[in-house]
Amino acid sequence: MNISRLVRAAQRGNKEALLELILAEQDAYYRLAYSYMKNEHDAMDVMEDMIVTLYEKLEQLKKREAFYSWSKTILVNRCKAVLRSQNRFVALEEDGPPEPALEAWTADNPYRYTESELDMSLLLAHLNPRQREAIELRYVHDLSYQTIADITDAPVGTIKSRISQGIQKLKAMIGGDRYENDRGETTGASADQDAIRT
Repeated sequence: MNISRLVRAAQRGNKEALLELILAEQDAYYRLAYSYMKNEHDAMDVMEDMIVTLYEKLEQLKKREAFYSWSKTILVNRCKAVLRSQNRFVALEEDGPPEPALEAWTADNPYRYTESELDMSLLLAHLNPRQREAIELRYVHDLSYQTIADITDAPVGTIKSRISQGIQKLKAMIGGDRYENDRGETTGASADQDAIRT
């Protein structure tokens, strides 16, 4: 798929080209929207809003190869706007992780939580909202640092710092780089610190 060619065609009014671009990343769009909205209905609503915005503003896109970064930025901004209008954005930052909707637990939903995802959600809930958002965008949604910077309106260096600090907090919570070797001895930097304290 030639993204630049499809974007050029869509900018010239070819709705099928825009549809092809969107469908190629529909799962990624849904996961991103769902990670903010926390329910299927709201995630689908913000995706619809994103599609309308893309259609209306596509001619403004200068770098055709940046279509997906640009469209995901629009999607996240729409999610945040809806959450603010529902007064859920602040609560999202202050509360622990929300309970997944019943649909998220059913086998019919391909985006349901797995046990490891639930464990990770609990760990990420201990980070500040900016660190949590940066880590989720980088490692759950596999976005580049530049895309995350565009989405959050923060410099790339700040994004890298948030991710690094968040990972350090997560390491401290789960015991860092400790591990047991084949003799049953605990080794690693955290184990060395424990030995110094005793």
